[in-house]
Amino acid sequence: MRLRINGKTHDVEDDPDTPLIYVLRDTLKLRGTKLGCGLEQCGACAVLVDGGVRLSCVSPAGTFEGQEITTIEGLGATPTGKRVQEAFVTESAAQCGYCTAGLVVAVTALLEETPSPDPEKTRTALAPHLCRCGSHPRILKAVETAAGRS
Repeated sequence: MRLRINGKTHDVEDDPDTPLIYVLRDTLKLRGTKLGCGLEQCGACAVLVDGGVRLSCVSPAGTFEGQEITTIEGLGATPTGKRVQEAFVTESAAQCGYCTAGLVVAVTALLEETPSPDPEKTRTALAPHLCRCGSHPRILKAVETAAGRS
């Protein structure tokens, strides 16, 4: 199958039914996307697909052919992604860091869609992403910083 990831086309020989996260992490060695729950319930496996957030731990890689996939490794090449990554660092928004990649992906998608989201829209966008460390206030502050409101 042929997948377009972070601006490059990859011919991958994995079974098309293999969940995308395994193709990313094991075949392509893009290990920034994390496997959390394996049930698309925690958000650690989030990637951008044609600009929208998609969870990758269950979805078959073959269903992503013809779409542009951006992982956490590719976000820094975009102005919004770079700004979000810098805001997460500035606000110390990561504690253990396991959920961080998925959150950065989600915040990037949010700010691409709504450059200055209100707190309710931010909370709605981040609701599917679990953080057990309690970094939520710093994550919300990072969104404000990336949106240019802090």
